[in-house]
Amino acid sequence: MPSHQSLLLPPFTFEVRTDIPLVVDNLKRLYGSRLVDMASYPDYFVSVQKAEGIRRFYRPQARFFADQQEPFQPLQQQQAYAMLEWGMNWCVATHEMQYVIIHAAVLAKDNKAILFPAPPGSGKSTLTTWLAFHGWRLLSDEMALIQPHSRTVIPFVRPICLKNNSITLAKQWFPDAIYSTVASDTHKGDVIHLSPPESSWQQNKEPAEIVGVVFPNYRSDTELDIYKLDKTQSFMQLAQNAFNYGVIGNDGFVTLCQLIDRVAGFEIFYNDLALVAEFLQQELIDAGR
Repeated sequence: MPSHQSLLLPPFTFEVRTDIPLVVDNLKRLYGSRLVDMASYPDYFVSVQKAEGIRRFYRPQARFFADQQEPFQPLQQQQAYAMLEWGMNWCVATHEMQYVIIHAAVLAKDNKAILFPAPPGSGKSTLTTWLAFHGWRLLSDEMALIQPHSRTVIPFVRPICLKNNSITLAKQWFPDAIYSTVASDTHKGDVIHLSPPESSWQQNKEPAEIVGVVFPNYRSDTELDIYKLDKTQSFMQLAQNAFNYGVIGNDGFVTLCQLIDRVAGFEIFYNDLALVAEFLQQELIDAGR
């Protein structure tokens, strides 16, 4: 029987329809009480449906729709849950203009947040996972929602997306955590989603103030190298990771300029996550005390 439920993911609500049991099972497993029967005023209407046609008999596929749009090509049905997560990212990244949106993980301590903008392959999500399960509050694994003309970042708490070798590491570190099924052979390789600690879910309406921007780069042969960036370097790298910087115009430009003017920017190369956490704590979280 098709499922028709709502996901309460502040600051947004998604109405989700699907006829794929894999999607239903993963939603229940990862989102728990955030999945409700129906919300009154959803922000987005999304669906993941079985593709029709003769191919359904030998290579079942899934299709994603958002408000009647189909932004992606059909994928293998075993990738349907990952497709839904990517689709929700697409909805926010392409439609929300009241925030300056950066492709970055966001983690906080004592309501002091650090942005981790990074391209694929940087180890961002592995670092995010480790920090989130070592006392840091996850605000987002994928996008920083910054209120214009401020350093305030709004939580958008959802599962962390892990790929390939990161899956093995996470399951070794946190075997009792809640994981989705594996979406194998995607354009990103093998993918799973990991539900963050309950404490992050419980604080999913609490903003934080940005105190630093760190561009992470995993290097297997480097314990920790730290480079402080000047304002121009920080601005350029941050702008390159902005989803809607070119669309919201002056608000985006001024917000990034003000942010870089007020917080320190670093680029790090690392393979020791505990050392990274020590650096973040001492140089960024404790610095303002």
